Amino acid sequence: MTQYQVACFGEVLWDILPDKALPGGAPMNVAYHLQKLSVPVAMISSVGNDEQGQSLLEIMKKYQLTTDFIQKDPAHETGKVYAQASPDNPLEMKYDIVRPVAWDYIDFTPALKELAQQPNDTYLVFGSLAARNTTSRQTLQSLLEGNRTFILDINLRPPHFEKELLVWLLHQCHVLKLNESELAMIGGWHQWPDTIEGQVKALSSQYSIQTIIVTLGENGAALFSDGKFYRHPGYKVKVADTIGSGDAFLAGFIYSTIKGYTPADTLSFACAIGALVASYSGGCPDYKREEITTLMAAH
Repeated sequence: MTQYQVACFGEVLWDILPDKALPGGAPMNVAYHLQKLSVPVAMISSVGNDEQGQSLLEIMKKYQLTTDFIQKDPAHETGKVYAQASPDNPLEMKYDIVRPVAWDYIDFTPALKELAQQPNDTYLVFGSLAARNTTSRQTLQSLLEGNRTFILDINLRPPHFEKELLVWLLHQCHVLKLNESELAMIGGWHQWPDTIEGQVKALSSQYSIQTIIVTLGENGAALFSDGKFYRHPGYKVKVADTIGSGDAFLAGFIYSTIKGYTPADTLSFACAIGALVASYSGGCPDYKREEITTLMAAH
C-alpha cells in the first residue's frame, strides 16, 4: 500500500448555499489543502450511488485526491448540508446537516486496517460529526487502534453530538483543535476557569492532551504545546466567507508540524492559510501556495 502521511476520516458532502452548491465536509477540506501543500493524504468516507456522489468522486480526482478509500453506499444518499449566513453575523455560517447519509455508514475494511497500521509518524484526522452514527463510529474506533498520531477536530453542530461521545473522543486524541465557543462549552461542563489559558490547561490535564489549538476567528489562534502557550493575532483579509477556513488552518498546522517548524512558526503559517481561504468563497478554493507566503510577508 502507498504510505499516506495523513488520513482524514469522515464526511464528504455538498454545501448547499443560497446561490450555489460547493463540495465540502471538514475532513475533505483538510485533505484538499494538504494535497495543495504536497502532503500525501488519504480521504476515508462514503458517498451514495447517485449523481451527487459521482460528482464528488470526479471533483476529488480533479483535486488529485485518491478515491481508493471512498466507499459507495447503495442504500443512502450522498451527504448534503444547507448553509446560510447567520442573521446575527453575515460572515458566520449556519448549517442544516442532513441525516442519515452515506458517510454515516463507513465500513471498516481490510484496506482501512492496513491504512491504520502505518507508522506513528503519520496522522489520522477525525471530527465529532462523523461519529454521530454507530457504523461510522465503530469504524473510527477500529482506526484508533492503529499507530498514527490522532488529531481531533471538534465540530459541534447541534443536535449532532452528545456529551458522552465527545468525552470519549477527547480521551482518544493526541492533538485537539477547537474554537473559542467550543472550548467555553467544555469548560462549562467542568466549571473550569473563564480564561482561555486556564481552560486549555485544565483540558490538557483532564484528558492528557499534549497539544491543543484554539482558533479565535479574526483574532488569530492560540496553541498549547508541551506546557507552553503561543498566540498569533491572525492576518487581516477581506473575508468572502468563513467556510473551510478552520480546515485550511488545520492543514497548515499539520504541514508545518511535518516540516519541523517551531510552534510559533507553525501557528503563524496555519493562521496565514486560514485567513487566505477566508478571503475566497468556499472551503476548497483554487489558490497558489505562494499566496500564503505573500500574505505572511505583507504582515
